Amino acid sequence: MKQIKIADKTLCRDDRAFSFKERLEIIRQLEKLKCDIIELPEIKNARTDILLVRTASSFVKNSVISVAAGSTEQSIDDAVMALSAAAKGRIRIEVPTSPVGMEYFMHKKPDKMIEWVKYAVEKAVKACDDVEFCAVDATRAEFDFLENIIKAAVEAGAKSVSVCDSAAGMLPDDFASFGKKVTEVSGVCVGVDCSDKNGLACAEAIMAVRQGVSMVKTTVGGDGVPFETFVGMIKNCGDNYGFCSGISYTEIHRIISQIRWVCEGTKNDKNVSSVSGLDEHSIRLDAKDDISAVAAAVAKLGFDLSDEDNKRVHEEVCRVAEKKTVGAKELDAIVATVALQVPDSYKLESYVINNGNIISASAQITLSRDGKMLQGIAIGDGPIDAAFVAIEQIIGHRYELDDFQIQSVTEGKEAVGSALVKLRFEGKLYSGNGISTDIIGASIRAYISAVNKIVYDEHNN
Repeated sequence: MKQIKIADKTLCRDDRAFSFKERLEIIRQLEKLKCDIIELPEIKNARTDILLVRTASSFVKNSVISVAAGSTEQSIDDAVMALSAAAKGRIRIEVPTSPVGMEYFMHKKPDKMIEWVKYAVEKAVKACDDVEFCAVDATRAEFDFLENIIKAAVEAGAKSVSVCDSAAGMLPDDFASFGKKVTEVSGVCVGVDCSDKNGLACAEAIMAVRQGVSMVKTTVGGDGVPFETFVGMIKNCGDNYGFCSGISYTEIHRIISQIRWVCEGTKNDKNVSSVSGLDEHSIRLDAKDDISAVAAAVAKLGFDLSDEDNKRVHEEVCRVAEKKTVGAKELDAIVATVALQVPDSYKLESYVINNGNIISASAQITLSRDGKMLQGIAIGDGPIDAAFVAIEQIIGHRYELDDFQIQSVTEGKEAVGSALVKLRFEGKLYSGNGISTDIIGASIRAYISAVNKIVYDEHNN
C-alpha cells in the first residue's frame, strides 16, 4: 500500500493574515491530525517569524516543519536559524519556473535561474538534511527547462521536488501525465500543488497520485486542494487503488472544523448563548424553586449536566438563595464550583509572568501530569492571554474560550479574586473556577480546572 504524504499549506495563504496565536493554534491542530508536513511561508519578519517556528518546534515532534526560502541568500539563512530547534525541519527552495515568473520575480534568465537553484539548494543542504525544491508555476514552464532545473536541484542535494499548477491551466488527465513525466525525470519524491480556481484541484491531485506522485499539498480554505475533501478521497478510495495516508481519520472532521473556525471565524453550529450573551435578569431563582426549575435555568446557560450534578447545583442554589436572589452570573459561578468536579489530570506546579508597557507579555507555565513535568512558554496580548497560550501549548489543544470573568470575592487590599473560565468543546460547555489573591493565578487555575473536566469527559465517554 503506497502512503501519500500530506503537506498542508494553510499558513501560506495569501488571502489571510494570521495572528501569532492563530498560527500556533493551526500548527498544533495539524500536528494532532498527524499531518506529514506543515508548510510555513518565507521568513519576512525575522523577530516574530523565527520565534513562531521555534515556539512551534517545542511541541511539534512528529510532523515535518517546512519553511520556504530561495528568493535571496538571507531567506535561506533565516530558514536555517528558525529551524534550529525543530525535531524534523525542512527548507523549501521555492522559485518561479515560468518565463514570465523568472523575469518578473527573480530578474533572471533560464540559465542563471538553474545556477541559482543549484547554489541555493547546496547552501540549504549544508545546514538542513531535508531540502525540497518547489517549482512554482511549473505547468507554464518549458518542459526541457523544467527537467534541467529539477535535475540540477536533485544533484545539489534536494530530497524531494514539487510542481505547481498555479494558473489552473490543465485538466486532470493532462496534469496527471505531467506529474508522471516529472516523477520519471526527478528520481525522488514528487509532490503536487494544484490551484482550485476551476474546482478541479482534488481531481488533478488524485489523478497525479495514480500516476506516481507521492505528496500532495493541501489547504484549509484558500485556493488549493481542500484538505478534508482530498483526505476523504484517500480514505474512501484508497483500498481499491492501493494508496493510503497517515492522517488520523477519526479526528479529521472535528479538527478541520476548529482550523476553519480559526481561519474564517465560523463557530460550531451547536453554539448556544453564554452568560455574556444573556440579559443579567433573564434568570432569577430563589429558595422556593424546585430542581426542575434550576435544571432549566442551567440548560439556558448552555450546560448539559447529569442528574447528580443538577442535584448538587439545586442544593447550592437553595443555600445561596436564602440570602439573595440567584441570577445568571451567580448560577454560572455555582455550576463552576459544584458541578462537573473531576480528578485533576493536570496540576499547576508553577508559573512566571513577565509584563510591562515596553515588552510583550510572556508566560512560563509548569504543569504536572502522571508525575511528569510539562512546561510551556508563550507570548500573548496580555499576561492572561500569554498564560492561556502557554497552557494550550502544554496540552496540545486549543479550546474555544466561550466566556471569561474576573470578580472580587472579598474586599480590601488583600482581596481574594475569583476567575471563571468557560471552554467549549464539541458544542458542550465546561466551566472552571479559580480563586487566589493573585488574579492571574486565579485565571490560570480556572482554565486548568475547565481543561481537567474536558479531559475527564473524553476518557470516560
